[in-house]
Amino acid sequence: MQTLRNPGSDPQTPGRKPLTRHALAPAAVYLAVRLAGLVVLAIMAGAHDRTLLDVLKSWDGDWYLSIAEHGYGHTGGLVDAAGNFTQNTTLAFFPGYPMLISLFTVAPVAAGLLISLAAGITAAYGITRLADDRRTGLVLVALFASTPMAVTLSMVYSEALFSACAAWALVGVLERRWWLAALCCAGAGLVRPSAGVLIVIVIVAVILYGRTSRGVFAAIVAPLGLAGFLLFVADRTGDLFGWFALQEAGWGTAFDGGVNTGEFVGRVLTSDAPLMETANVLTVLGAVVLCVVVVVSRVPWPLAAYGIGLVVMTAGSSGVTYSKMRLLVPAFTLLLPVAAGLARRRTGTVFAVLAATALLSGWFGGYALTAWPYAI
Repeated sequence: MQTLRNPGSDPQTPGRKPLTRHALAPAAVYLAVRLAGLVVLAIMAGAHDRTLLDVLKSWDGDWYLSIAEHGYGHTGGLVDAAGNFTQNTTLAFFPGYPMLISLFTVAPVAAGLLISLAAGITAAYGITRLADDRRTGLVLVALFASTPMAVTLSMVYSEALFSACAAWALVGVLERRWWLAALCCAGAGLVRPSAGVLIVIVIVAVILYGRTSRGVFAAIVAPLGLAGFLLFVADRTGDLFGWFALQEAGWGTAFDGGVNTGEFVGRVLTSDAPLMETANVLTVLGAVVLCVVVVVSRVPWPLAAYGIGLVVMTAGSSGVTYSKMRLLVPAFTLLLPVAAGLARRRTGTVFAVLAATALLSGWFGGYALTAWPYAI
């Protein structure tokens, strides 16, 4: 396993301004791409007689806001994908993100958006450190911020927060900072079930490289967030597998080894499917190809395992198929070979490609939130 260089090791021109630009670069790249996407989204929202704020809190955002304001068990007029609501339905949503929103007593929507903004910037700095060199890291940040459903990074959604926790947990693993890996992994477990992939990576890394007191600490702490919430749901529902039962009953989500995804891909590729369905299929197939690429490119195993793990969890589960692109947004490590290849090109080429992807991502996110009638 490779250990990354000290993030301050790149040679810099003396002087305050170059150092400032160096420090602000990950945030600037991330914000520039997301701002481009939001401008496009605002234009499309206006064309559909909706406000930007309205679309940024739609779908899962309403659930998170309801939990943040009223706690678990309050309906707020919301129903699951099956059109039902029980006192346990809201337990299908992890508590980390709404818990942060609840810390703000006023303007919960603004609080949710600011949390996503701060988390996205935090993720950008972590993602930059995962690359072998800074230029590749910045390109990787731009690609991450312009994935097909990167619009969720700027919404009242948990993608940005989970990405931040995951990025820094992986930094902790690669740099063998076990306390960082442990705390970020535990935090990720309070945000998304995908943290299960991180937990396995941290524990395996500790077994291989960190059999010290700090390593043991990491192995013990890393699962606490995910395990704690699943046990909380088990206690509330009276079922040890209560969270999984809620997901399957309300949203038809269960791990089926990819059977549902395979049927979906087959149907879309052999019919006149809507754009959203076609884009989901192409994204999933592209992610599978990238899994092979990261292995062939010898990406450090924790990074490869993380990306591949998210693809397995996403493609291997049934449920709302339109959400698969969103669930793959945090799989930024799969883009490492792409970023490395693009970073070797001329600066003008890099800017042209990244500008095109940012605008395309902005348009697609706008389409998904304003023209597509179903949840993302």
